[in-house]
Amino acid sequence: MTSPIWVAIDTPNLDRGKAIAEKVGRHVGGIKLGLEFFCANGRAGILEMAKLHLPIFLDLKLHDIPNTVAKAVQALAPLDPAILTVHAAGGRAMMEDAKAAAPIGCKVVAVTVLTSLDANDLATAGVGGSPHDQVIRLTESAREAGLDGVVCSGNEVAAAHKLWPSGFFVVPGVRLSNGEIGDQKRVVTPRAALDAGASILVVGRPITQATDPDQAVRAIEATL
Repeated sequence: MTSPIWVAIDTPNLDRGKAIAEKVGRHVGGIKLGLEFFCANGRAGILEMAKLHLPIFLDLKLHDIPNTVAKAVQALAPLDPAILTVHAAGGRAMMEDAKAAAPIGCKVVAVTVLTSLDANDLATAGVGGSPHDQVIRLTESAREAGLDGVVCSGNEVAAAHKLWPSGFFVVPGVRLSNGEIGDQKRVVTPRAALDAGASILVVGRPITQATDPDQAVRAIEATL
């Protein structure tokens, strides 16, 4: 059975990223490569990581006019991502075009509300209601646009799953009950996230900053 744990390789250093992925490769479902890694290493870095033969979650959170996002997705297609993110706030047309441009087999998922944001942050940005309300609004929009699923915190995944039973739900910001939460504001434990309907769990610092990353993955697996 494939592990639901995907490790976030959030480093600009290609050699360090490869070393972490090699250490945990036997115990994770795949690797997430985000903006920090991509800006430092570009397409060449993604292709280098692909040599490890682990599924790649390309987390670039694309957000622009529909045509620009579609062209960006087409440009990323040769990298063969297993999962690709866009921002749900980009609107239905943008999401539709992103999915239409994606290669067959690539799951396109929409980021709803970042786990570093709370109600006060949303209010400052002019968004009314709670993070839960906004996640549900954007999840419905992503479903109607024909995407594969959404990214949301473990606090909202149960409601999102109820709204969209066949959706694919990516839950970042998970932490063990005794772990540091860092800059995250809406966190849950890995077990709670899975029980609530998460399809995969994205875990970064609790693994990548551990003295023994492989042991850290196995400790999380033990709670599942």
